[in-house]
Amino acid sequence: MPSSEIDAIRARLAAHPRPADLAARRARIDGLGAGYGLPPDVVVEPVDAHGVPAEWTSTPAARGDRVVLFLHGGGYVSGSLTSHRHMVAQAGREAGARTLALDYRLAPEHPFPAALEDALAGYRFLLDAGIAPARIALAGESAGGGLALATALSLREAGWPLPGCLWLSSPWTDLALTGASLETKAAVDPLLSRAYLSELASLYLNGADARGALVSPIYADLAGLPPMLIQVGSAETLLDDAVRLAARAGAADVSVYLEIWSAMIHAWHLFYQEVAEGRRSLAAAGAFIKGRLDGA
Repeated sequence: MPSSEIDAIRARLAAHPRPADLAARRARIDGLGAGYGLPPDVVVEPVDAHGVPAEWTSTPAARGDRVVLFLHGGGYVSGSLTSHRHMVAQAGREAGARTLALDYRLAPEHPFPAALEDALAGYRFLLDAGIAPARIALAGESAGGGLALATALSLREAGWPLPGCLWLSSPWTDLALTGASLETKAAVDPLLSRAYLSELASLYLNGADARGALVSPIYADLAGLPPMLIQVGSAETLLDDAVRLAARAGAADVSVYLEIWSAMIHAWHLFYQEVAEGRRSLAAAGAFIKGRLDGA
């Protein structure tokens, strides 16, 4: 992997540090995504997913009966359809699937369990649209990865049919912040620190238990969940959230695949148009999703 590619991203992030104001933070992450264009063959269609603003994306090779339901990152307080549209579209291309990205409600205006309620509504929307659950890949990045896992746990507990697989990218699964990599990777992660994650967790939890299974699914009983792919960069403070999750899933007899991408920073998929490892990791995720949904 040419280190110059990810180093260029690091330099850009350092040149535009995260502002203190929440509105400015939201504008910053939207700006990161909006700076990347969409290929001309990508079709974007806004939709109301049972009350949740959402959008379909598709490419010519996308199969209509195969869907990636995507939950964006942003620490539960930022991120949007705009910030992740380009990456979601590419993930769908690699998976040969349509994507449905949800613009779920954000904290602090809408703390837990608002985002989870919206994710469940989006999943029900797909079922009501006639998509077979085994043809759905439930996916998310960062906080969205934890949210995707919490959604699957909620579906299991409610007796709903589970999706065909899970794709979790740089997932935040421990809002109690007990992972050792919060310290050991602090010097190399340009995006996430313990202090910042603690602020985000407080806004989202709004008094809820930080070790509750539906906010920190690393503490949940994972038995019976569908096959999952976990992708994480080696230069992430959330590295241990992914590694420990894989261990717990494996111990619960869940089919789990853990990929640790050397030198990659948090949410490196967002920069796939400039970073070769971003393209390769999306291709790997697409192959995983194809294999699981085709096998259905």
